[in-house]
Formats: sequence, C-alpha cells, structure tokens
Amino acid sequence: MKILGQVAFLLLLGGIWCQNNRNAKASKPSKKSGGNQGGESGQSPPTADLTPGNTRSTRGGGGSAETGREGASGAAGAAGAAGAAGAAGAARAAGQQTDEMRLHFLRNTQVTCNDGTAAGFYLKEFRGSRRWLLFLEGGWCCHSRESCDSRYQNIPRLMSSSGWPQTKRGTGILSAQAEENPHWHNANIVFIPYCSSDVWSGTGPAPTPPPRQRQGREKERETNTNTNTNTTEYTFMGSLIIREVIKDLVPKGIKQAKVVMLSGTSAGGTGVLLNIERVASQLQQLGAEAQVRGLVDSGWFLESKQQRSANCPETISCSPEDAIRIGLRLWNGVVPERCRQLYKRGEEWQCFFGHKLYSTLTSPLFVVQWLFDEEQLRVENIYMGGQSLSEEQWQYIQNLGRELKNSLRDVTAVFAPSCLSHTSITRSNWMSFQVKGTSLPRALQCWDRSLEATRNNRTPAKGCPFHLVDTCQWPQCNPTCPALVDQATQQELTLPQMLVAMGLDPQKLGLDPQEDADSLASMVSNGG
Repeated sequence: MKILGQVAFLLLLGGIWCQNNRNAKASKPSKKSGGNQGGESGQSPPTADLTPGNTRSTRGGGGSAETGREGASGAAGAAGAAGAAGAAGAARAAGQQTDEMRLHFLRNTQVTCNDGTAAGFYLKEFRGSRRWLLFLEGGWCCHSRESCDSRYQNIPRLMSSSGWPQTKRGTGILSAQAEENPHWHNANIVFIPYCSSDVWSGTGPAPTPPPRQRQGREKERETNTNTNTNTTEYTFMGSLIIREVIKDLVPKGIKQAKVVMLSGTSAGGTGVLLNIERVASQLQQLGAEAQVRGLVDSGWFLESKQQRSANCPETISCSPEDAIRIGLRLWNGVVPERCRQLYKRGEEWQCFFGHKLYSTLTSPLFVVQWLFDEEQLRVENIYMGGQSLSEEQWQYIQNLGRELKNSLRDVTAVFAPSCLSHTSITRSNWMSFQVKGTSLPRALQCWDRSLEATRNNRTPAKGCPFHLVDTCQWPQCNPTCPALVDQATQQELTLPQMLVAMGLDPQKLGLDPQEDADSLASMVSNGG
C-alpha cells in the first residue's frame, strides 16, 4: 500500500506539471494567430510589402524565434512524436524567417542618400546558395535644386533612409516562395533602395562651383538657418552605393558566387545598364569567379519626340534627355567607358538609352520591356485611362510600339509583350505574362540554361526560347496583358471601351473588336 501511495503521489505531481506547462504555452502569443498581441515577443519589426506601388508599412504575426523555442521545449519535455513535432515547428519558423529581407546600413558612412542619411540594402540569405540576385529600385530622378526640393517634399523615401522599415518582403522575382518565384526563390536576394535620385549614376559631390555661384549658395544657406538645409544641398552617390553594397556582401559570401544577377525596374533598370560592367569588374578584382548578368525591366527608354525648352525646372516638364543632360553635371554622374568614348564631352547622356548603350556592353543582358510603356507615354503627356486622347496621340502610341520593336531587334535575350503597362518582374502575378506561349520566368530560365551551356562548352537546348517579341500590332493585343483601368471609375476596361471613354471611335481608328478577338484566339492556340 505504501508503494502504491508513492506511485499515486508521483502521478499527481506529473499531472500538475503537465497542466502548468500547457497553461504557460497557452499564455504565449501563437505565430499562427497572427496580429499584434502585445509584448515584444508577439510582434515582428515593421515590414514593407514590395508589391509595386505599395509603400505602406505593415505588421507581421508573432515572433518566429519564440515559436522555435516552444518547439525545442516540447521536444525536451516529451518523447517520440512530440519531439518530432517540435523540431518541425522550429524548421517552419526558420523557413518563415527567410521570407523577410533585413535592413543593413552601409559600413562606409561616407556613402549616403541624398539628404546625408545612411544608405543601405535589404538581404535575404539562402544558406549554401551560390546565386545572388541584386535588385535596384526605380523612381526616375531629380536634376536641379528645384526638382530635388519638390521630390524631397513629396517622395522623401526616394531621398532619405529615415523612414525605411527594418524588413521587407519581396514579390515576383524577389519572392522567397517557390510558387511565385520558381527559379530564383532559393537565391540570396538583395534589395537596394533608391535614395540617390541620379538613375544610379552619381559618384559624389559635383565639381566645385565658380566663386560667384558658391557665394550664392552660402548666402542661401544663411537665409535658411531655421529650415532643413537638406532641401538645398544634396549628395548623389547611386553608383557608389552599389559599389559599397557589394563590398559589404563579401563577408556574406558573394565572392563564392557562381552567378550574380544585377536587376532593376524603371530607373533601376537603366541603372543596371549603367553599372553592370563596373560590378563585373569589381567582383573580378575581389577574386570572384561569378558570371555577372543583367536583367533590365522597363528601363529601355526612347528619346522624346516633343520639342521642349531646355530650361525646365520641374522634372515632369523636361524631356528625359534634357533631365539627364542637366542632371549629369549635378550628380557627377558616370557612364560605361566604352559608351562614353563614342560621344563628345557633354553628350554622355546618350549612354542612358539602352538602344545606344547595349552594343558596347560585354556582360549578358536580358531586357524586359512592354512595347507600350506607360512611363514612356507619360513623358509625352499621354495617360491611358485619363480624360481624353487625340488621334495624334493615338498615332504616337502606335509608332512607339513599332520603334521599340525595332530597337530590340538585335537584343539577344528579350521579353516584349504588346501591352500598355510599366514594370513586371516584381509583380506577384508576373508568371501570368506570356509572349508566344512562353511565360517571363520560363524565358529567363531558358536564357539561364543557354548561358550555362555556353560556359560549359555544350550546345544550348532547343525549344527553349528567350528572344520573345510580340508580333501583333495593337496595344493590349496580347491576351495576357495586365488589365486597363479607368482612372476615374477604377473599372477594368478593354482597349476599345477605353478609347470610347476617352473620346475616340475604335472603328475609325481601324480597330475591329470581333476581328481582334478572333486573331487573339488564333494567336493563343498557335503559340504566338
């Protein structure tokens, strides 16, 4: 009886201990429950969603480290299946951590954003991977004190790091999810925020101005002693920021990389064209054997057709070439050496245009370009989905598609849908866009395989295309195009519906909706 009493007593103690352990776990915030449940352990740092156009900060669910600790505790306090479940919980937590890119400020504090705040980058490491994807954010530029002051007031995140969140989640080719990003989710992904306003070309302070101009600036500073002097003095270091990011990635393993893909959208895409040779040279000097490749999304601009005054204080009133020509002096900007040698002093701005620069580059490049780029149209004051559209503007749109096709004829790797849009590789639905039956991620994979075959002296596989340019003539004639949206009503419209809403007669313009529908069906069934 005495022994039975001791056994009963031990069982009772064990039951109390288990119940207390369950209660303690129940009181901790659960990762699955999401939301903010109070207490530091229940929150993750502010996270930015990298969906294009989305700059708001959001809060994530409970801390994954806390979940991991719970899994470890369960494994230690239970046997067999309970231990396996705890280990699986820890593994899930570790996997979820990799979804986020974490902010790192540059170690070289002399290289900064426009306003002197620290420049930096976001990094999501994938241990063991020898592939690196570096992404340059877009956002056009400013080229004068007036245009930079306006930019600083209206879009401060493109000139300062003071509001950057601690973490970001990538979308499209920056996503860590295999379902969204089948070929690059397991790479080391680096997002470099754009805060230099110089199309990634600046190399520091511009040359010292003449004495009279310098005295004017000093007097201006004196009159602004009670205001933020950053609104009158800026530094432009885009190209230097890229250089310093690569330096800071050396301890992370970029020297052991097999492939480094420098990518970017819009001004970031142009930044790829301007910097890829310099990046390749830097990595070679560091002793890396990586092949450096470029992915240019919506950064392949054409010169403007409108005649404008060269004295254009606001960026939007400038043609792209005038803004760059003026800005280059302010930014102390640099262009690739082989392209610079083609043009006389003062004409270096021409190297910002892909169709003039491309043939001078030696690094492999893949160009993604909508044939009817909305930003190219905006430069000409054409806004699809706006209030009105003239027949002359419609003719310009038609001509733009033809000219872009011609400019891409000699580009080895290209994906150019006949759509009205801007940027694609960071969209969460980027897998849905197709040209001649091939999706954008598939085309990139085909290009990747071709480059690997060439490096290994093998014949590239057939039936895996990566020179894909739509042959249909009209905007939106590709059935996988992003939908057009009426700016006033936010309703999705077909192209004929939008032209009617903007005051044009589609049939008069030669658009036959039924004929177009038949040709689209034929194009899809025949693979383009």
